[in-house]
Amino acid sequence: MNKKSSTLSGGQILADQLRAENVDTVFCVPGESHLALLDGLYQHRNTIKVVSTRHEGGAANMTEAYGKLTGRPGICLVTRGPGATHASAGLHTGFQDSTPMILLIGQVGRSMVDREAFQEIDYRRMFGEIAKWVAQIDDAARIPEYVSQAFHRATSGRPGPVVLALPEDMLTDKANAQIIPAAQPVQAAPPPEAMAELRVRLESAERPLLIVGGPTWTAKAVADMTTFVEANGLPVAASFRCQDCYDNRLENYVGDVGIAVNPKLSAAINDSDLLIAAGPRLGEMTTQGYNLIDIPVPQQEFVHIHAGVEELGRVYAPTLAINASMPAFAAAARAMPPVDGRRWRTRLEELRASYLKHIVPTELPGAINLGKIVSHLSNTLPEDAIITCGAGNYTIWVHRFFQHKMFRTQLAPTSGAMGYGVPSAITAKLIEPERMVVSFSGDGCFQMYGQELATAVQQKAPVVFIIANNGMFGTIRMHQERNYPERVIATKIQNPDFTALAQAYGAHGELVTKTEDFAAAFDRAVESGKPAVIELQIDPEASTPVQTLSEARESGLGANT
Repeated sequence: MNKKSSTLSGGQILADQLRAENVDTVFCVPGESHLALLDGLYQHRNTIKVVSTRHEGGAANMTEAYGKLTGRPGICLVTRGPGATHASAGLHTGFQDSTPMILLIGQVGRSMVDREAFQEIDYRRMFGEIAKWVAQIDDAARIPEYVSQAFHRATSGRPGPVVLALPEDMLTDKANAQIIPAAQPVQAAPPPEAMAELRVRLESAERPLLIVGGPTWTAKAVADMTTFVEANGLPVAASFRCQDCYDNRLENYVGDVGIAVNPKLSAAINDSDLLIAAGPRLGEMTTQGYNLIDIPVPQQEFVHIHAGVEELGRVYAPTLAINASMPAFAAAARAMPPVDGRRWRTRLEELRASYLKHIVPTELPGAINLGKIVSHLSNTLPEDAIITCGAGNYTIWVHRFFQHKMFRTQLAPTSGAMGYGVPSAITAKLIEPERMVVSFSGDGCFQMYGQELATAVQQKAPVVFIIANNGMFGTIRMHQERNYPERVIATKIQNPDFTALAQAYGAHGELVTKTEDFAAAFDRAVESGKPAVIELQIDPEASTPVQTLSEARESGLGANT
């Protein structure tokens, strides 16, 4: 039942409403502008865990990972000005990844607004392009209303981030406010006539292909989609960094459509006569720079299913558009009478064989073969192990050679933001303490939020952090060599001793210089019971699984002669 509170401070009312929304974790860097809210959270310290991070960017990325892992809005609390600008990177990831999250920002007092007061920013203007909704709460009595709307907006349709600015004096105001019951997400379901049309088009197809990904998936939706795929004998691929939306070991899975896509899979998408996209927006990375599928009208019949109605027809004109969440669509697809998929069985088998060949580790320069290390982890980690990474060439090996067996075993930013691997792994371990969590970072990627090792140690989150150290910003160096060969500038990195750094933070640290030494080092890291860093010394020549840095340079020289 709704209950009327006694006269409380705005900070207490806000904390009470967060608890009513079933919030159990808040990621923050404490600031004076929201002290009253921290005091309100003190009253809920036994039910709401407050994780104090070392940087607001780390807090925002942890929050985004929480939303991605649980499907519920993660809560991030930062102070005004610099705190908000630091957090913007994680908010941008949440927007492009369609992740429910709420950013709470301390704000200057209401009497100081529009004077460029200390650390003042107009957050409506600042975050307008990377949030679903930005608002400021000026009346403490209306806090429950604003928070309830924030939760509804963050979780309904295409999920995403919401920002609420909290004037410092509003949080100390006293008010009576009615606490509102927890928000219920609102999602669309596919109309029967759309499912009937989908079946007609599938029945007449000769070369269908399904791409899964995007937001709103659940374990039940994955199970329903698997039943639909197998009943119809469909080849299924995963969009960029959504490889945990289908068990990669099953015979219908034919690979991921992202960085360094298997050329045979790319050709099959191009050649398909019916392309079904269940969930993904089909952005730049999945479409290989918007070149894989014709714009604005795809070369094949195109069925697009998405939770956000605004995404349908935004870039590609669909033959059939279905506005639905993935649980609703997958359930309807499972219930749909199957078609006879025997006519594309040979094509499926060829694509599957190509995928299996594609995930065999290639030979690389140097004593460390990252492909073999990733493959080893794929074969030995528990099925529910969570793998996280940020951005950089090292991720090509992670995505190509690791097979995801269960839903929500992959945390990676489709926004391509560096630094995500460390904070997201900490969240994963805090939320799922019984599951193995392994984080991959490049040396440049790690140093974006490597200081969150201190958070991992303080929170007793025994993540294994693997750093692929090649002494450079590898992706940028590769493109530099291709486009401006032998004109290297700004891409070399002078790194610390990562193992010593880990030990200084109170974590376990190991250096691995040979592939065959990795397995034992990994076992020791796990057995330490502490957050652990394993530094891999990667030969700079090992640029990608199929091209050395010298070959990239030579291709650039050839193009410029």
